Order: sequence, then C-alpha cells, then structure tokens
Amino acid sequence: MSAPDGSATEADQIAALGVAAGHIARLVEAGFDVAITHGNGPQVGNLLVKNEIAAGIVPPVSLDWCGANTQGTVGFVLQNALAREFDRHGVSRPTAALVTRTLVDAADPAFENPDKPVGRFRMKDEAQPLIDAGQQWRDFGDRGWRRVVPSPKPVRVLDASTGRQLLDLGYVVILSGGGGIPVVEQPSGLAGVEAVIDKDRAAAILAAELGADVLVIATDVPAAVIGFGTPEARALGHVSLAEMRELAAAGHFGAGSMGPKVEAACAFVAGGGHASVITSLEKLGEVFTSPLGAVGTVITMAGPPEPAGGAAAGANGR
Repeated sequence: MSAPDGSATEADQIAALGVAAGHIARLVEAGFDVAITHGNGPQVGNLLVKNEIAAGIVPPVSLDWCGANTQGTVGFVLQNALAREFDRHGVSRPTAALVTRTLVDAADPAFENPDKPVGRFRMKDEAQPLIDAGQQWRDFGDRGWRRVVPSPKPVRVLDASTGRQLLDLGYVVILSGGGGIPVVEQPSGLAGVEAVIDKDRAAAILAAELGADVLVIATDVPAAVIGFGTPEARALGHVSLAEMRELAAAGHFGAGSMGPKVEAACAFVAGGGHASVITSLEKLGEVFTSPLGAVGTVITMAGPPEPAGGAAAGANGR
C-alpha cells in the first residue's frame, strides 16, 4: 500500500490499492469468493508521527486506536477501487470493510519483551521524554532510536463469524487489517492494548475461521526461494507441509521477511486448509489458472503427486 520507493502519500496509497483491486477483481470474475486482509505499517507510522507533532494541541491516541483508524481508511479506499474494477470487469458483487478485533493473551511473553519497531527514528534526546513517559525505545545504532512495542501471537479473530456471514451473502469482505486490532479479556470486558499483531499469523487464523479453501499470501516476489543470494538459489513450487517445515527449520527464510509468511502458510495447511500459496500480487490470477505449483509456492499436506502434475484450483472456491 505504498509506492515502489516506499512513499505512502494519499495518492501513492490510492494507486497501490487500485492495482491490487485489479488483480482481486479477476479472481472474483472467475467465480471465487474472496476475503481480503492487508498490512498497515506505513499508515500507522504516519499516524504516530502526527501524534508526536500535535501532542501539544490535541491528545495523542493509542496504538490500538491507530490500528482501528487505518482499517477504516484502507477499507474505504479499497472498496472504492474494487467498485471501479468490478465495473470494468462486468462484476456485480457488493463489498464490505469490517472493523476487526483480534484476541491476544494478556499473559503473552511479548508484553514483557517488546521488540516490534514502530514509528520513525529519533535522536536519543528526542526519545528520552517519551521513554520517561513509559514508552519502550531501542537504540538502532547509526540510524537512531525507535519505539518498540509488543507483538503477541493472535489467539482468535473475534469478528471472523461476521465476515463469514457476509461472504455467504455474496460480499467481497475486507477485514483483519494490520493483523486486527489487538484486544485482551479483562474482568470488565474486552479492552484494546498497545501492540502490533503479525498480519501473516493473523491471516492464517482468519482463513481457518472463515473456512477458506486456500490462503494466498501476496508479497513482492513470485515465490519463496531457498539459497537466496547464492548461485544455488531456487524458487519453490509445489511442496509438502513437511518439506516446507524442514526448509524453514534449516534457516532458509529470513525471520523478518519470508519467515513469518512461511510459518503462517504452514499453520493454515496443518490446521486443515487445502493449500497455502505465496506469490506476488501480479501472479495472483495465474495461480488459479495454471497447474498446481507452476506459479508461486504452493504448500499442501501431501505435496505434489509422484507422477508430476496436478489440477488447477477450480472456481467457486474460497
């Protein structure tokens, strides 16, 4: 949801979501039921900067409020983009953007060891008043200091059942943006917490709770790669769950990049999902019109059959 150079102006975000909507529209046109989730890193980062700059004029809002804000903004822009693309493709499907909460465990160890960077880099003297106010900041060397927050594991997507009902009514649903708004159970009821949920982990849980057949994780590369950056580098096609987990355990996927996506993709299949796919947004449509594993990295429980081949996913899947 930003320009190729990382810029996240309003125009950049509208353009990026317009491109995404075009690829999604082709899936809907082919007969698939589609639920969409998304990240929100640049958007939350922008809001945190606004918090800092305007703190002397208006009260700053908490990180969970920032997450809720971005779900509304991104959902609104994506709905508009989908409507334009549906018109262009002759598709008549309603859309809905759902504010979505994700339950986390208040006793998750992440709350004792915040390690997820958010916001912009600051000099130590700029960060110190915020540290004194109770925020956690970390020294990143020459780049400066940056705020770090907990990243607890998602337990359950609380509004998944509403998303499922909307899907059953024919809606294309946008939900669980940014991994969902983190909430914990308290004696008085649910309450938001200042944390960031990994969007890929949350997507795997969401897909299972929606009863999806396939989880697609769209990223900026066509497939997961082993031996990345070496002469032996090889893109992975159709692989079994066991093989993918072995490759992950061997350290083939970076902890801050492909690793969480592979973990989430494996978790969905292990929980009973038919298949997980990791590919680029541009290849999204080809995944479902090509032999299984010919495009992107496809993870299934058994992997490819002994005689090489496989059937493409059929329409009317979810």
